[in-house]
Amino acid sequence: MDLRPLFDPLKYDRPMKVAAFMSGSGTNIVKLLEHERRLEKEEGRSPFEVVFIYSDRSDGRCRGEAIALEHGLPYFSLDIRAFHRRRGIQRTVATPEGMAAREEYDAVARRLVSAFGADVIALGGYMSYTTLKGCVNVHPADLSIKNPDGSRKYVGDNAVLDAIAAGERKLRASTLWTDRGVDTGPLLMVSAPLEVALPDSLEGLKADPERLQRVADEHQERLKEIGDWVIFPRTVEMIALGRFSLDTKNRVYADSSLVEDGFRIA
Repeated sequence: MDLRPLFDPLKYDRPMKVAAFMSGSGTNIVKLLEHERRLEKEEGRSPFEVVFIYSDRSDGRCRGEAIALEHGLPYFSLDIRAFHRRRGIQRTVATPEGMAAREEYDAVARRLVSAFGADVIALGGYMSYTTLKGCVNVHPADLSIKNPDGSRKYVGDNAVLDAIAAGERKLRASTLWTDRGVDTGPLLMVSAPLEVALPDSLEGLKADPERLQRVADEHQERLKEIGDWVIFPRTVEMIALGRFSLDTKNRVYADSSLVEDGFRIA
């Protein structure tokens, strides 16, 4: 069986180097850093090391610089909105022009990743599509749920809202190894469930879209605690330990066993 680990710790006599990408509050990155420190304290060393933090915002609405300062890490930002505005290009990857601009934008981060020798990019609330390879992302939905055509049902920025509106009774978070699609890469881990608790009937909420959005936002915040903040650091740790691999068809293996619906936390 031809398996290639996402990271092979046997090749390196050092922790896996992680570049942390974020856009807003950075709670996922904070939890990743806390997990790194916890492993150092409890086990004497962490199998991974965050080497710098990067943000696509420079407008004061990202906590990346404060988090980096607190943890003694280098911090870099390049505002993606200003980048596109200066060039007079719409911020989209749906057109050849937009994709070319995104490749140009990502060239800066690519040079940083290379300069720091980062092995993996951890996307913790990074709200821009990226053309960079070697990224692990966390998504607030169960990506094992499929449409009849086999595509993933709850993708994109409104995944929690879409799941609640569709009548899902449980919500889960997922981690994935990214590809060029939106939330389409190999599924790595799926979190324990959060029970959906609606303050009114679903039909009543659908009749008031603003209220439904508030309910979705509240559920997404609660999902972070038992979902994102648990599986995101755990996934990075498992990658660093060499426990996740892909076969030639990009199917995920955990500890050499095929995992079709993600390594699940009950």
